[in-house]
Amino acid sequence: MTLDRRRFLQTAGLGVVAATTSLPAFAAAHPKAEPDWAALRGKLSGQLFLPADSGYNDAKLGFFTMYDRHRPAAVARCTRQEDVQACIETAVTNAFPLAARSGGHSYAGYSTLDRGLVIDVSRMNSVEVRPDGTVVVGAGARLFDVYNAVAKAGRLLPGGTCPSVGIAGLTLGGGIGVIGRKYGLTCDRLTNARIVTPDGTIRDAAASPDLFWALRGGGGGNFGIVTSFTFQTAPSHDFTTFNLSFPSGASAAVVNAWQTWCQEVPDELWSQLSVSGNTQVEGTFAGPANQVQGLLDTFVRRVGSQPTGRDVREGSYFDTMVSFAHCEPSNGGCTPSWNGGGGGLGRGTYVATSRILTKQIADPQAFVRLLSSVPGMLTLLDSFGGAIARGDSAFPHRAGIASIQLIKWVNNGDEAGARAAMNPVRDELGRMFGESAYVNYIDPQMPNWANAYYGPNLSRLRSIAAKYDPGKVFRYGQSLHV
Repeated sequence: MTLDRRRFLQTAGLGVVAATTSLPAFAAAHPKAEPDWAALRGKLSGQLFLPADSGYNDAKLGFFTMYDRHRPAAVARCTRQEDVQACIETAVTNAFPLAARSGGHSYAGYSTLDRGLVIDVSRMNSVEVRPDGTVVVGAGARLFDVYNAVAKAGRLLPGGTCPSVGIAGLTLGGGIGVIGRKYGLTCDRLTNARIVTPDGTIRDAAASPDLFWALRGGGGGNFGIVTSFTFQTAPSHDFTTFNLSFPSGASAAVVNAWQTWCQEVPDELWSQLSVSGNTQVEGTFAGPANQVQGLLDTFVRRVGSQPTGRDVREGSYFDTMVSFAHCEPSNGGCTPSWNGGGGGLGRGTYVATSRILTKQIADPQAFVRLLSSVPGMLTLLDSFGGAIARGDSAFPHRAGIASIQLIKWVNNGDEAGARAAMNPVRDELGRMFGESAYVNYIDPQMPNWANAYYGPNLSRLRSIAAKYDPGKVFRYGQSLHV
């Protein structure tokens, strides 16, 4: 099956935190007990769904259909930070597994916790743009709603393309996006985060330099549950989007030209190379179309063959973000159809993994053959450099040329088969470019995952996690506590 690129919405973030059914370390001191759900329900301003309750089957759903088999013991839809405190207290008191969920886009299904307590913050989704250009965003806000609100205020915020991704997971893992070379990662715009740590304390992360550093790219699910974020936005303006399509026979030449061109262009230009049958290069330019045409002409000359399609158009910031989301706002097409969303946006049935392009591709032809060796697999390379390279936080891949994301559809529920087909390509890319990978494209089968996702920051991040969560409450299969 060939992967239709427009059917795939690039998910750039996970849920707020991710957890599996691994019993936290505090279970050694407390016997695991079924919580008093009635007591918790009485403390919540939001709703608590148990398996016998009407609405449970929808409330438990995340973005990915493969994890519909997971059956949380309870799903708490929190509407205020005190709800989050009550949920954490209940889990800790009973040594009960917990996970938090914002957009529910965990590639490994960690935010749809089987037999545990899911702390769903999706209703904490307010977006307040202030006169000074900062925006306070509830941890449950989805990207489409964030972009819509800041655009209406004449501002912009860099981020990913999938409209239903939660702002929390995107930010905590870094936040690769389509205007990142000009405006940085999403986490680079963060000025504060309100977080509930395992001891029940509500903290302003900006007051704790170590915690604030870690929350900007150190991955979700390691320090507590963030309830809101404060970002510094930038003035909005029009962008130019472009798309160049090339036949499959030109793929190696396109790859060879793109890997240098994408780093030489001004910071205003971000681009993405996609390989699946044919090869496309699309992107954004923070300026008018007449300023990007010459840059595209240079690229085409380096490829040595004309594209079969070339589309260049100008639009507003909001229109640019919607164009990459491939959804239609007017009919609810950018709003989730699950979890009480009431919209028409569909869910995902695919697996993914990643590597970081850390050096030039020595043999573009062999690179293309490798990516084409798995039928129906799509590869996306997102360019780094510019403001991304200049940032300073726990995001460990600042020196990279690009991220490499592999995506494979799951057919007939065969998740294991899709991963088995994709993994050899992932491993070969690791041998070619090193074991680095992007934590927001989390892969439960990633070899040496801790070093891959956290790199040189691993030791420091583990120390910070131990400081704020000494009881290892927030522990899952690929957390800093493991």
